[in-house]
Amino acid sequence: MAEVTLRRFELSDVDAMMAWASDPQVAAFCRWEPYESREPLLAFLRDTVLPHPWFRAVCAPGSGAVVGAVSVAPSTAERCRGELGYVLARAHWGKGVATAAVRRALRDVFAEVEGLRRVEALVDVDNPASQRVAEKAGLRREGVLRRHYWHKGRARDMVMYSFLASDPLPE
Repeated sequence: MAEVTLRRFELSDVDAMMAWASDPQVAAFCRWEPYESREPLLAFLRDTVLPHPWFRAVCAPGSGAVVGAVSVAPSTAERCRGELGYVLARAHWGKGVATAAVRRALRDVFAEVEGLRRVEALVDVDNPASQRVAEKAGLRREGVLRRHYWHKGRARDMVMYSFLASDPLPE
């Protein structure tokens, strides 16, 4: 099987993004509601994704089609810590694509972002598939942050995961 690749987004990726960004099952644990039309997604792509310091398109093995996204956002003023986020089109769930994308992101982001020493991922306790992705990609579970995050009308418990620049990357 060919490798998952990551690349910067382009405005022309909006239609590929719409495939997952409009899916209620994909958006269930995401901060955003499913997109109902292309225009607001295009604005998000233009105004947020393109200028973002580390937001990458996940390209499927073989075809190179954009099937998801992975990002690492600076989470503190001192820039030693970043927050990992990932999303994948439902058609690619359960096939190792998200895990491969997160592994590649961890490898690349520490090489590309000066001063980054820690990547964190906050995963909803009710999202076991995303927890498996984090664990299989090599992040360490640190604990549960109780009622840590207000999400779609209620306070949610979140599992904290981390990966340090000094941690070995899994194969």
